Amino acid sequence: MNGGFFTLRSSKMRKLPVIILPGESSILLHHHLIRKLFSTSSIASLPVDPEPSDLSWQLLSILSHSNWQKHPSIRSLIANIYPSHVSSLYSSNPNLDPRIALNFFHFIARKPGFKHSAQSHSLLLNILIRSKFFGVSEKIRISMIKSCVCLDDVRLALDCLREMNRDDNELKFKLTIRTYNELLMMLARHLLIDEMKRVYAEMLNDMLVPNIYTLNTMVNVYCKMGNVVEANSYVSRILQGGLRPDTFTYTSLILGHCRNKDVNSAYKFFLLMPEKGCRRNEVSYTTLIHGFCESGSVDKGINLFKKMREDGCFPTVRTYTVIIDALFKSNRKLEAINIFSEMRKSGCQPNVHTYTVVIDAACKESKFDEGRGMLDEMMGKGLVPSVATYNALIDGYCKEGMMEAARDILELMQSNNCIPNERTYNELISGFCKMNNVHKAMVLLSKMITHRLKPSLITYNSLIQGECRVGHLDSAYRLLNLMKENGVSPDQWTYSFLIDSLCKNKRIAEAYDLFNSLKEKGLKANEVIYTALIDGYCKAGRVEDADSLLQRMTTDDCLPNSSTYNALVDGFCKERKVGKAVFLVENMAQKGVKPTVQTYTILLAAMLKGGELDHAHLVFSQMVSSGHEPDVYAYTVFIHTYCNTGKLKEAEAIIARMIKKGVMPDSLVCTLLVNAYGQLGLLDQAFDVLKHMFNTGCDPSRHTYGFLIKHLLKENKSDARIDLVPNVSLVDVADVWKIMEFETVTKLFWKMLEHGCSPNINTYAKLIIGLCKVGRIGVAQRLFCDMNERGICPSDDIYDSLFNCCCELRMYGDALRLLDAMMESGYLPLLESSNLLVCGLYNEGKKEEAKTVFCNLLQCGYNNDEVAWKILIDGLLKNGHSDACSEFLSIMETRNYQIHPQTYKLLIEGLDVT
Repeated sequence: MNGGFFTLRSSKMRKLPVIILPGESSILLHHHLIRKLFSTSSIASLPVDPEPSDLSWQLLSILSHSNWQKHPSIRSLIANIYPSHVSSLYSSNPNLDPRIALNFFHFIARKPGFKHSAQSHSLLLNILIRSKFFGVSEKIRISMIKSCVCLDDVRLALDCLREMNRDDNELKFKLTIRTYNELLMMLARHLLIDEMKRVYAEMLNDMLVPNIYTLNTMVNVYCKMGNVVEANSYVSRILQGGLRPDTFTYTSLILGHCRNKDVNSAYKFFLLMPEKGCRRNEVSYTTLIHGFCESGSVDKGINLFKKMREDGCFPTVRTYTVIIDALFKSNRKLEAINIFSEMRKSGCQPNVHTYTVVIDAACKESKFDEGRGMLDEMMGKGLVPSVATYNALIDGYCKEGMMEAARDILELMQSNNCIPNERTYNELISGFCKMNNVHKAMVLLSKMITHRLKPSLITYNSLIQGECRVGHLDSAYRLLNLMKENGVSPDQWTYSFLIDSLCKNKRIAEAYDLFNSLKEKGLKANEVIYTALIDGYCKAGRVEDADSLLQRMTTDDCLPNSSTYNALVDGFCKERKVGKAVFLVENMAQKGVKPTVQTYTILLAAMLKGGELDHAHLVFSQMVSSGHEPDVYAYTVFIHTYCNTGKLKEAEAIIARMIKKGVMPDSLVCTLLVNAYGQLGLLDQAFDVLKHMFNTGCDPSRHTYGFLIKHLLKENKSDARIDLVPNVSLVDVADVWKIMEFETVTKLFWKMLEHGCSPNINTYAKLIIGLCKVGRIGVAQRLFCDMNERGICPSDDIYDSLFNCCCELRMYGDALRLLDAMMESGYLPLLESSNLLVCGLYNEGKKEEAKTVFCNLLQCGYNNDEVAWKILIDGLLKNGHSDACSEFLSIMETRNYQIHPQTYKLLIEGLDVT
């Protein structure tokens, strides 16, 4: 084989340095593994501020000068000063001149982006109070309370304030009513209800009388929680204290009742406000409007919105946003867009939340250009998108399988210093798993942990489903154990994925055992689990067992749904027991489960396969008359029958009918038509269908191209082997890939161009994948080179197919060159294929090359556990290379590629066996 293939970017494999510990044993010692097994964390440490002590002494020296603000060194130090340095300065010098300490505090606060911490406030207070600077100390402690952004800040501020409030403290500085109020408001922002009650009690103990601000804060926080009863107890104290409930009080009560899903009571308080001499304001209106919208009474919310101006109130940006959001959620898109337009015309500028709502709505309708345009518009106006804004786009792209676009948004998000949250990662992980790119999803799991975000049940379920989808059951079980170790309990969905995958892999006994173990796990099997097992039994030809399980399902108070019945109907049809299938359909209707389009389609397929065309037409009519609109699959069963029997006019009539009904032919329908035309020697018409597919964005499948090539070969009679059986099925077309040559592809391309179809990335991908599946690497390589000469960049699946094929054919030189090209283009090779390469090189005695490949892979950013699972455990250990496994694990450890203790446990068990 010519060694020039896959050398587009580099003529040889890159050699990355391999770190081998000198004198270390090739067998990993058990005590070493056990020590690592119980290591505390696999999370990388976050960056910290520069060492405070390095600068604090320099600052002290500069501050000793009378005109320190103009000292030549101060300007050069400013860029490196963080709150920790200010705290270090004050804590190391408690007797610092209070005026200098205060002036420096204000001076450094003017640095762009600088914010004093609660700790720096606290230490400054100690200096000021010691010198009895009480007037300014009151302002600083109010500033300290307002600076609290996390629970650690809150605890520090509370401790500081309580300490200075102690009567026996030499630095005593009693809290005022204003300080208490600010403290209560800060605690309310963090919803620390118990701490609020304690602070309120401390205020009473200090003989301070709560004012309207104090009591309103207490009312408001309980209303936020929907606890109207407790809120009313503080309203009573307002009245008992001779105070009058004000607009804020009533607005809080409106909020409380809305949160309690009692909008009618909220409305009563709203109507009561003028009677009590309280003016309703924009917040009162917006709160009630939001309550109406949340309860589903959107029109009542809109009516209230329209009456605001009559009451001297004007809608705020929040008011508009609430209405726009409610209209979008109610599928009243045109009204929402009109309100959004009205909002801008009235001079009320949308904020980040408004734009987020509009972007989210656009993405849910797959109008991604509009969504992205809105993002650009808001950024052009100087608005900083929130994590929710970016998530709206990422969520939309992921649901459509547009993962590159989703990843672009993630990069934009990070470049704008917006930190992704759990939802960001969960959406991306789910999206990659749905596209069968589980290794990319596992990379994101690593990034989640690195950023100290805890993977949730949603995260693990997506990954387990993804591993099951690509048939990696061992990895799915490892993830199951990993989630348990991390304190996340599997649910019904977790086990449904595993049971379904076991059934699809014909491991029915294991699936049934797992199903029976659910009760002891404290879980009840749901209809999804039952359906998966019933479907598994049916596909294994055990229809009677599936029928028995349906009976057990009913006994266990788990109601079968249409999918459950459909699985069993399909099972009976596959066993040619159509009569039983029809009886079951009638039975499901009697039990209140309506047959679906899929139910009818299963029956139609069985009847057509049995030659009962008239009966099938009757069932089709029954489906339509019962209110079910046929989908593309229902039409396809007829088209397939007509195409296979050479009845093209009938097939074309069905296609015309479905298009008239707004159902567009998919790739399978077009492929059936391509083959039917080809069977009759109408090759130009077959290529016209291909042209139609190109024009309508319907991607031709591997089978589409396979049929075109088959009929091209038959037309040219270039190979007697192509004289295949008439009415060939989609599977039989695989014979084409075994005999076609590059010249055949050239003819295909010329014919495509004659019909206005220029070969694109999809064309090359389908051809290369088809060839690689049957080991025709030579032709596939020539296509790969041809594609690159035309300036078409390889896609993920092209790389995957070529790399895997080279490894399976033990063409390790070509595999190494291709791996180099993949890595240099930033692509993550599949670990399963990389495993074949590493083990293959090792088997051939090329240990250094295998080691180099492994080290290169480590730098690609894979999830470390997945590397250990798929290369060390599933590769080297299963192939008996325990020495290599130990050595490679040592490399991971030396380079700080940490793996989970559960993975170490698996390695120990594997090394014990070998």
